[in-house]
Amino acid sequence: MSGLRSLPVPDGLGGERVDAGLSRLLGVSRTRAADLAAAGAVTLDGRTVGKSDRLVPGSWLEVDVEALDGPVAAAASAAAEPVPGMRVLLDDDDVVVVDKPVGVAAHASPGWSGPTVVGALAAAGYRVSTSGAAERQGVVHRLDVGTSGIMVVAKSERAYTLLKRAFKERTVEKVYHAVVQGHPEPTQGTVDAPIGRHPTSDWKFAVTESGKPSVTHYEVLEMVPSASLLEIHLETGRTHQIRVHMAALRHPCVGDTTYGADPALATRLGLKRQWLHAMRLGFEHPGTGAWTEVTSAYPADLQHAWDLLRGSG
Repeated sequence: MSGLRSLPVPDGLGGERVDAGLSRLLGVSRTRAADLAAAGAVTLDGRTVGKSDRLVPGSWLEVDVEALDGPVAAAASAAAEPVPGMRVLLDDDDVVVVDKPVGVAAHASPGWSGPTVVGALAAAGYRVSTSGAAERQGVVHRLDVGTSGIMVVAKSERAYTLLKRAFKERTVEKVYHAVVQGHPEPTQGTVDAPIGRHPTSDWKFAVTESGKPSVTHYEVLEMVPSASLLEIHLETGRTHQIRVHMAALRHPCVGDTTYGADPALATRLGLKRQWLHAMRLGFEHPGTGAWTEVTSAYPADLQHAWDLLRGSG
């Protein structure tokens, strides 16, 4: 038994605890299954789950069965390394808010050996909350590796608890800017469509009837001949949510060739990733209770691409 196991959750295991279900599915002891979950090696529809979470029939289960043999622990211990270009936007006793560059993961995980936000903070001497699995302590939400922008990390245990609750209860304001191909009609609207694993490509996601509820609000800020700049507010936080919903509208993010964007346009703009940036985050500060907003400017590659599209590059 080796490597990453990927499989749908059988109907018969619906409602089972993760550790019990894994034990039956993989033929391992319940203790080992619980240890795998504790190591952050078990995901359900792309979301890391704990041993006492419940399995959902039809959900996509991924387990790194070698996690306890070293990779996760090694990744966590080797992760304390600086990340060039990562800026700290806010720092106090409870939180540290960073501007994450593209190509950086939120935390170590099976199969990822690149830079992480957690590792960069550790290298810079920041002490964060010890809540959560070892390799993702303090992490209360994540951005995809290919998406730049604002992330908040909890430093105190109280901040971790309150921010996790705020994200779960959707009281955090998550605002993105995206440049998409074409001109969405209407120019302001909501996409309310469930997202789950792609039926044939398990590294992608798609709008599926059995997916998790996903809600995206968008508004066109500016149109140019071949594209539109959108402001997007997320209610939910599914993996690849904006990318999937924009592709479902047939207006994929510029540069997002995984979800149907024009590769020739991406090449002309010099884009090696989707045009998507987490530009504002608003939350009730866990220490003071005051509403706190942090903003981030477009990184150079996205600004250059937008300038070219506007004819000013």
